[in-house]
Amino acid sequence: MSSINELLNKRILIIDGAMGTMIQRYKLAEEDYRGTRFADYPTDLKGNNDLLSITQPQIIKAIHLEYLEAGADIIETNTFNAQAVSMADYNMSSLSPELNLASAKCAREAVDEFLVRHPERRNEPGPFVAGAIGPMNKTLSLSPDVNNPGFRSISFDEVAEAYYEQVKGLVEGGVDLLLIETIFDTLNAKAAIFAVKKYFRDTGKPELPLMISGTITDASGRTLSGQTLEAFYTSVQHANPLSIGLNCALGADQMRPHIEELSQIASCYISAYPNAGLPNAMGEYDELPSQTAHFIEEWAEEGFVNIVGGCCGTTPDHIRHIADYVRKINPRPIPVIEESLTA
Repeated sequence: MSSINELLNKRILIIDGAMGTMIQRYKLAEEDYRGTRFADYPTDLKGNNDLLSITQPQIIKAIHLEYLEAGADIIETNTFNAQAVSMADYNMSSLSPELNLASAKCAREAVDEFLVRHPERRNEPGPFVAGAIGPMNKTLSLSPDVNNPGFRSISFDEVAEAYYEQVKGLVEGGVDLLLIETIFDTLNAKAAIFAVKKYFRDTGKPELPLMISGTITDASGRTLSGQTLEAFYTSVQHANPLSIGLNCALGADQMRPHIEELSQIASCYISAYPNAGLPNAMGEYDELPSQTAHFIEEWAEEGFVNIVGGCCGTTPDHIRHIADYVRKINPRPIPVIEESLTA
C-alpha cells in the first residue's frame, strides 16, 4: 500500500494500545458476553473478548474510536484469538470466519466515523485497520508434555488452515494491513505467513502489507521457543514484511536493547509496542502514560523506530502521550544492509 509507505517515510506512525485493558474497564458479566444470540450457549463465555465484536460491537467500536481520537494511525481488529484452534476453548471454532469479518467491520466503521468527525484527515492516508493475528494457544515448536519432548498437540497444516480461515475473514471485512503479532513460536508464525501468502495466491487479490511482531520473554533476548532476535528476523524476512518489531512481555525500559538490536539488522520498517511497564504483585500495570512515552521518545530520538504504540496495560492516555512525544521526531531511515548467504 503506497499510502502507508508514504506516511512511514514522513513520520513515526502510532499503533493503538491494549484492547483487553479497555474491555476490562467495562466490567462485563457473563450475560454481557452472551448477548441475546448466545444466551443459552452451553459453554461459559466470559473472557472471550473476541466474541464481543458480535455480541457487543458498540463497545469494540467505542474503544477503537478512543484510540483514534488519541492519535492512533493504525488500529488493530479485536481478533487476537479469533481462529478456530483458540476458539475451541469456548466450543466456538466454527464461529471463526464470522468473528473476523465482524471485528474487521467494527474497526472499519470506527475509522469511517472518525473521518466524519475529522474531515480534515480525509486528504491524507489512513487511519489504517490492521487485521490482528495472534500466536494461538498451541505451539508447533514445543511439547505440552514434559515427559515426551517429541510430542506435538497440533500439526503445521492444522495451524495454517486455522490462520487461512482467519485471514479470509479479515480481508473480506476490509482490513488494510495484516499483523502477525506476539510471536513466541516462529514456526507458528511461519504457518501464519504461509496462510497469508496462500490466501492471496488462491484468490488472486493484491497482497496486503504484512506486519510481523515477535515477543522477547526475558532479558536473554530470546523468544520462548529459544530463538535470538537475529535468528527470528532471518526466519521471517522471506515474507518481505512492511515492518518487523516487538510487542508484549516487556515494558519499554526493558525492551530498549532488543529494539536497538533489531533496528540495526532489519532492512524494513521497525515497530515496537511494549507493555505499560511490568505487572505489579497484583498482576496490574501501573506505569504512567508519561513514563511509557518518555522511554519511547528516547528510542525515537536514537533512530530505532518507525511505528510505536502500546500493548498490555496501555490505554488511550498512553497512546496520546506517545503520539505527542514523538510527533516531531524523524522516523528511522531504512538502512541498506548487505544480505549474507549461508553456505
